[in-house]
Amino acid sequence: MLSRQHKLLVMKIVSLFSVVRGYNIPIIVLAQYLSAIFILAPEKRALDILLDFHLFLIVFASAVTIASGYIINNFYDSQKDLINRPNKSMLDRLVSQKTKLTVYFSLNFLAVLMAFVVSWRAFLFFSGYIFLIWFYSHKIKKYPIVGNLTAALLAVIPFFAILLYFYNAISFEEIEDHMSHFMVISAHAVFLFLLLLIREMIKDLENLKGDLANDYRTIPILYNETTSKRIITVLTFLTVLPVYVLINIYDVGYMDIYFYICFVVMFFFLFYLWKSNSKEQYLLLHNVLKFLIVSGVFCIVLINPSVLWHGRELISNY
Repeated sequence: MLSRQHKLLVMKIVSLFSVVRGYNIPIIVLAQYLSAIFILAPEKRALDILLDFHLFLIVFASAVTIASGYIINNFYDSQKDLINRPNKSMLDRLVSQKTKLTVYFSLNFLAVLMAFVVSWRAFLFFSGYIFLIWFYSHKIKKYPIVGNLTAALLAVIPFFAILLYFYNAISFEEIEDHMSHFMVISAHAVFLFLLLLIREMIKDLENLKGDLANDYRTIPILYNETTSKRIITVLTFLTVLPVYVLINIYDVGYMDIYFYICFVVMFFFLFYLWKSNSKEQYLLLHNVLKFLIVSGVFCIVLINPSVLWHGRELISNY
């Protein structure tokens, strides 16, 4: 049997895991590696990419930075979360604010240290990323539109860290040959950005009471829920553009099946959105978007599964 002290320690570890949303970090790491293997360097063997030490440092620095971002976000949102997420908030409060800040600064130091080992450019990139996350949590997130756009952008930035790493490793003469990779990852990033932006706006509808009580100026508070739903509808239709580019201009293999399924799901998503008016209904919509985002990560493999055991030569339209 565990003693009381051991039980308290376990609960604090679980609490810290909840604060940094440890269940999200492996998905982000997986998404970065799959993007590197199937989109940015498909001519290389997957094993070669996995054994790239500097790439590992970039991915690990991204994961650590995101974890620290969740901590500072939790720090500033503690009062709001008491209203919006009372159960999770009570678990998160098992770890003191002082401990959270200590872990936050420790993780940020570790992230910039690993980035510096890679290059001074990586050091500047992650220093800027860490500052932007803090500034978003401290100031920007309380403002409508800008806060939503920044939140979605912060979630996409780690993929551009991988992109910049691979571009830094090639010569100037090779850049033109790799422009198609840049366009593909950009189209994927735009699609992901739009899904994340829609999710942020759904969260505003979901967290209406807590935002109102803590003077957050979100779109449904400043205007109304109908305005938010109209914007979400427009953003949903905009997802057609990056998907059209990926399916009709570039070769995404069998991943086009994922995009077709997304369109079907998003049709019902919009139908249900306009019928929703409660926190529970918005939470369901939030989870649908989360499922699409996570499943999209695993579906990257469908671009070309053979890359897993051997690289392939670059083909003309990819």
